Amino acid sequence: MAPSKKNTKKSAIKAPVKKVSANPLFPARPRSTRIGGNIRPLNRDLSRMVKWPKYVRIQRQRAVLYQRLKVPPQINQFTKTLSKNSAATLFKLFNSYRPATKAVKKQRNKDNAATAVKGETNNTGKDKFQLKFGLKHVTTLIEEKKATLVAIACDVNPIELVVWLPALCRKMDIPFVIVKDKARLGALVHQKTAAVVCLTGVEKGDQATFSKLSEMAKDQYNNNKDLTRTWGGGIMGLKTQAKLELRAKAVAAEEEKKAKSLNM
Repeated sequence: MAPSKKNTKKSAIKAPVKKVSANPLFPARPRSTRIGGNIRPLNRDLSRMVKWPKYVRIQRQRAVLYQRLKVPPQINQFTKTLSKNSAATLFKLFNSYRPATKAVKKQRNKDNAATAVKGETNNTGKDKFQLKFGLKHVTTLIEEKKATLVAIACDVNPIELVVWLPALCRKMDIPFVIVKDKARLGALVHQKTAAVVCLTGVEKGDQATFSKLSEMAKDQYNNNKDLTRTWGGGIMGLKTQAKLELRAKAVAAEEEKKAKSLNM
């Protein structure tokens, strides 16, 4: 008997062939990294996809703007901070002239009162030289020419608080330096931050170090005319730089063509 049509159709349909991996011990398991699929690899940088807090975004936008915009020399000079070695020497000197804490002052007053009651001489007086801080106080010392070395923080916000101090120090011929950062200056005077600190003098043992720092400050900041002339910023992004390079190449090619046509 001839086979029926239904049987022929069934025989025509072939079973799906399973792909056999090269090594059955390690079967291929393709991953799907789409939504709802497998987790993405951990070594991938996802910082661009993170929604950062507002204050972080403002900080980064401000840093980018400072690079893009042209910054006047009076503000740009605050980016020229003291070198690491010089700053270490400066802070080591400042650390030996830190003002007394509240607890030490309180104990000193008690000792003075006790000696006064006994009628004895008072030997626990104030330190002869110590760091002075506070914007108004330091400004007064500079105007009266009592300050001998001034340190200004580079990251004061708003910068208008200290932008005029370098010009005042130059006018009064008082050596000054710009250092990192306001928290580090604040730690010297037992505060969270300090915009500016200064010394009114040093002991004889520190005179050599102090004179070296003063000469370095005058050479690097007071008498450095490039600081008051050099503009900052004006650095474009990578895409803009690439466009400008292509434009410059195109202009150079056109000038070459014109020069060749004139020569012919």
